[in-house]
Amino acid sequence: QVQLVESGGGLVQAGGSLRLSCAASGSIYRLGWFRQAPGKQRELVASITSGGTTNYADSVKGRFAISRDNAKNTVYLQMNSLKPEDTAVYYCAAAYFKQEYNYWGQGTQVTVSS
Repeated sequence: QVQLVESGGGLVQAGGSLRLSCAASGSIYRLGWFRQAPGKQRELVASITSGGTTNYADSVKGRFAISRDNAKNTVYLQMNSLKPEDTAVYYCAAAYFKQEYNYWGQGTQVTVSS
């Protein structure tokens, strides 16, 4: 059982930056950030494997950067040039090799004001 603890959400003005962190209780192959806005489906924002391969949603490319510290089992999401449409609850998720995301954090609210 993998536990994920997120931190770093909050309220920021449009154009601002936030950094989210997620600490996993053990070593994991893939770590991802998802988000869910009110009335919308949960969507993948970014993911990173233990080898450093990254993947981003088109809507955040060039603005967000995902990274991880394997020694600390921690993943980060640096969010720059934030827009009001980035407002959502952001979830950290974890997956073992060739498996779906089966482990989820509790979520952290990100609110971007215009």
